[in-house]
Amino acid sequence: MEIVCLDLEGVLVPEIWINFAERTGIDELRATTRDIPDYDVLMKQRLRILDEHGYGLPDIQAVIDQMGPMEGAREFLDWLRERFQVVILSDTFYEFAQPLMRQLGWPTLLCHKLEVNANGRITDYKLRQKDPKRMSVKAFHSLQYRVIAAGDSYNDTTMLAEADAGFLLHAPQNVIDEFPQFPAMNNYEELKRAILQASHRDLTL
Repeated sequence: MEIVCLDLEGVLVPEIWINFAERTGIDELRATTRDIPDYDVLMKQRLRILDEHGYGLPDIQAVIDQMGPMEGAREFLDWLRERFQVVILSDTFYEFAQPLMRQLGWPTLLCHKLEVNANGRITDYKLRQKDPKRMSVKAFHSLQYRVIAAGDSYNDTTMLAEADAGFLLHAPQNVIDEFPQFPAMNNYEELKRAILQASHRDLTL
């Protein structure tokens, strides 16, 4: 049995925080795990900046409602789900993800949860567990699945290392240079071929 685990932002959909930064003009919010590997440091920085500028969850959701998957992402995901079990492992939040999941055909998503007060202010966030992407792959291994994984950022690398085969997709050059053990793909067609080659089954495009 084989399962494919994918990151969400940067792999299937644009980076939510970058889009929000562009909409608001707050350059500090452009930082992602590509820039700050420590997710706790990154999120505390984001919440502090949102507070300073008076933005809350409804403001972010308004931006997300106008976003869509990357070009070809829905077709790639449909292709993949015909051949593999597929789970999206993301460091986004359920409160952000719903509009994007609808556009992707409601794939299985494991991510985190926000704490929001009555005024829409994001007061805190709750991680599903420490190092959740790697731990999810370990759990799938315990269920006797062989795991193929793809991501684009620092926070994906432990998932890729834990998987039986791991690939980078749409990754920035600094991540590619720092993790040369993971083959870097530039588009979905390249990733399709890499996944098929990594599979132990006789599959075709």
